[in-house]
Amino acid sequence: MNLGQMLEEATKRFPYNIAFIHEKCRMTYMEFNKAVNALAHYFRGLGIEKGDKIAIMLPNCPEFIISYFAAQKLGVVAVTLNVLSTPYELRHLIGDSEARLFITQDVLTKRYEEIKNDLPLCKHLLTTSGMDTDCSFTEAIRNNPVVWEMPYIAGSDPAVMIYTAGLTGRALGAVLTQDNLMTQAVLFKETDLQGTSAERGLAVIPFFHSFGATANMLVVFYIGGSVVLLERFTLDSIFTAIEREKVSYICSVPRMFLGMLFHQGGEKYDLSSLRFCITGGSAIPKEFLPLFREKFGAPLLEGYGLTEASPICSISRITIEQKPGSIGIPIPGLEVMIVDDHGAGLPSGEIGELIVRGKNVMLGYYKDDKATAEVIRDGWLHTGDLARIDEDGYIFLTGRKKRMVITSGFNVYPLEVEIVLEMHPAVQTARVESKEDLMRGEIVKALIVKKPGMEVDDKEILKHCRSYLSSYKLPREIEFVAAL
Repeated sequence: MNLGQMLEEATKRFPYNIAFIHEKCRMTYMEFNKAVNALAHYFRGLGIEKGDKIAIMLPNCPEFIISYFAAQKLGVVAVTLNVLSTPYELRHLIGDSEARLFITQDVLTKRYEEIKNDLPLCKHLLTTSGMDTDCSFTEAIRNNPVVWEMPYIAGSDPAVMIYTAGLTGRALGAVLTQDNLMTQAVLFKETDLQGTSAERGLAVIPFFHSFGATANMLVVFYIGGSVVLLERFTLDSIFTAIEREKVSYICSVPRMFLGMLFHQGGEKYDLSSLRFCITGGSAIPKEFLPLFREKFGAPLLEGYGLTEASPICSISRITIEQKPGSIGIPIPGLEVMIVDDHGAGLPSGEIGELIVRGKNVMLGYYKDDKATAEVIRDGWLHTGDLARIDEDGYIFLTGRKKRMVITSGFNVYPLEVEIVLEMHPAVQTARVESKEDLMRGEIVKALIVKKPGMEVDDKEILKHCRSYLSSYKLPREIEFVAAL
C-alpha cells in the first residue's frame, strides 16, 4: 500500500468520519479525498508529472494536508518546507530540490518573489487565496474533477523530501519513499497504542517536520481518526481544544508538555479524553514523567527518531514498563545496534553510536551520494547519537557524536550558523555551541571574535542573522571573546 491508496482505503471504510478540524472547518474523509483528487488534476494540468517535485511551505492547515496527499495521488514528491525559511534559505531549498511548483500563504509570497529569478525550474506559484497569482487554492479545487485514477506507484518510489541541515552547513534533502512512510503510518496498529477510528490527535508540531507529519497526520489517517489542527496556539488554546474536541492523544516536544505542567489554571479544563501523550525531539527531565501522569491522568511516553528514519525509531509503550530516561524500545521491524568507532558491535550496557536498519531508513540524500554513503553503510543508518541498550532492550541516549543543537525539537547544525555569523563584516571568527535550557532542551549560543578595530553588538549580530536564518537557528545567547 502507498499513501494515496491509504487515503482511498480510509475513505471507503470511514467516508463520513471527520478527517480534520481546523477552526470552523470540519472535513469528512469523503470531502477530503475529493479535494485531493481535484488538486491532483490541477497539478497535472500544470504539466507536473510523476517523479516531479512540488514545494509546500504552509502551516498546519487544510491546504497543507490536501497538497501533501494530492502529490501522493500523482506520484509527485512533496518537498515540505519550514514556514520560517528566509529567502536566503529558500533559494537553496527550492533550487536544490528542483521543485516546479511552490505552494504557500499569501503573506509569505514576498519571500518567493525576491528569489524567483534565481529559480528557473519553479515556474508556478499557488497560494491559499490567490492574490497576485494565476489561481487560488479554492479555485484549483472547485474547477477540477473529483474523480482520480492513480498511476502505478511503487513502494520504493520517492514520496517526500525533507531538508535537514548537514554537517557541512548546507541543507540536505532526505528522500523518503512510500514504504518508508508506511512503516510509520501503521504504528498505532502495530504497537500497544492500539488506535481506532475514534482517535483524535492534536496537531501542534508542524507538518513540514517529519515528526509532525508522521505522528500527527499519517498515523491518524491510516486508522480513520481525526486531526485537530492548530496553526498558532497558546497553552489555554491547547487546553480548550483538548476539552472541546475530546482529543485523545498529543505528540509534541518537551517544551509544550512542560508548559502544560507549569501552566496556572490548567486544572480547570476537562482533559479526561486524553489516553496518552508522546514526547520527542529532545530529552525531557525524567522526574517530570510521573508528575504529568499524576496531573493529567495520561502517560507521557518518550520516543526517538530522526528525519533520515522517517522519523520514528523507538517509543515507550503503554502496557509494558516505562523506564525513566529511556527512549523506549525499537518499533516493529527495526534493528538497532550500538557500535564503537570502528563499527564493531558493543555488548549490553556499553556506550557507543546508535545505528539502525529497517524499512523506515531513507532512500538517501537528494543528489548527494557522498553524504548518503557517510551515514548509510551496509544498510545501517548511523544516527550520530551516542547511546546504550540495557539487558531488556531499552535504549538510553547518552550524548552526541556529531555537532548539533536540538532546540524545541528542531535540529540546528552549528556550522550553518557559523557561516552566517562570519559573513558579517565585523566578525573574524565564530563558534556555535549548545547550552542546556529547561523549556527548549537546548539553545544556540554563539562565541564571536571581532576583527581588530571593529565594533559590533549582539543586537546588530541578531539583525544580520535574521536576514539569513530561520528564527529557531538564531543565537539566543552571544558572547564576545578574545580568541577561540
